Amino acid sequence: MLEVLAALSLSAAVGMRIALPLLLIGLLYSDNLWANVPILSHIPPPIVLGVLVSWSLIELLCSKERLGQRLLQIVQLVFSPLVGAIVGITVARTTQLDLPLTWLVGILGGLLAFVMHLVQVGWAYRLRGLPIWVIFIQDFLCVTLVLLGFDAPQQGGLIVLLLLWIAIRSSTEWRLWYEHQSVRKERKHPRQSKQEPD
Repeated sequence: MLEVLAALSLSAAVGMRIALPLLLIGLLYSDNLWANVPILSHIPPPIVLGVLVSWSLIELLCSKERLGQRLLQIVQLVFSPLVGAIVGITVARTTQLDLPLTWLVGILGGLLAFVMHLVQVGWAYRLRGLPIWVIFIQDFLCVTLVLLGFDAPQQGGLIVLLLLWIAIRSSTEWRLWYEHQSVRKERKHPRQSKQEPD
């Protein structure tokens, strides 16, 4: 059970940033750099290290500006399920779970990372860009979830459950917000009389 919580914690971190969790896993928790990480284990470590450091810096710096946020969100939305599955499989391999459980943890990790990033995209759309203080909280949470994933998976799992609860509440709020933009007669078809275009 702790292995699943660790995988979910790391996958939630991937739902906020993509390269930073992989970089921290390789530097802090791997004796042989990225040996248990699918795909990355077949690439020479210096190349992986250079790409992850560069992309982590891009994520940390470009996310502070509105245009950078939009570009990063597109890339992260596409790659978050893949990287979430990769970190889930990495945790399963590190703890030597059976092959069926390894794939199950990978699928759960990919789905969680995708949902977490989808929530961020939704809030960025509604707020027309995330405030800078939210970006700093994301950076802090990303690093914290990676550290807790290996050192304290129960606490990391609790944070993930809290984030999932926020995601569920957000989806309800978005639905109500979307419906209230339409005329009362057309609430069942809110797209027909939208005040703000998609």
